[in-house]
Amino acid sequence: MSPLYICLLVLTTILALGIIVLVLLHSPKGEGMGGIGGAATVFSGKRGAEAGIDRVTWIFCFSFLIVCGILGFGFVH
Repeated sequence: MSPLYICLLVLTTILALGIIVLVLLHSPKGEGMGGIGGAATVFSGKRGAEAGIDRVTWIFCFSFLIVCGILGFGFVH
């Protein structure tokens, strides 16, 4: 195994753990019982922190997809 292959495997593991943590940091989307009275529509907009976490999550997901594609198609041995 080449050092690049090992680095990509480690990067895949780090990205996967990062995605798990970032998804758990997201606020819940369900309104629960608060959605019955229509009060949930007032708080439906994304704030700065939520939008930032969302953006970083997408970056991690696309990076994970690219690294898995490189490893899966055998471009690096």
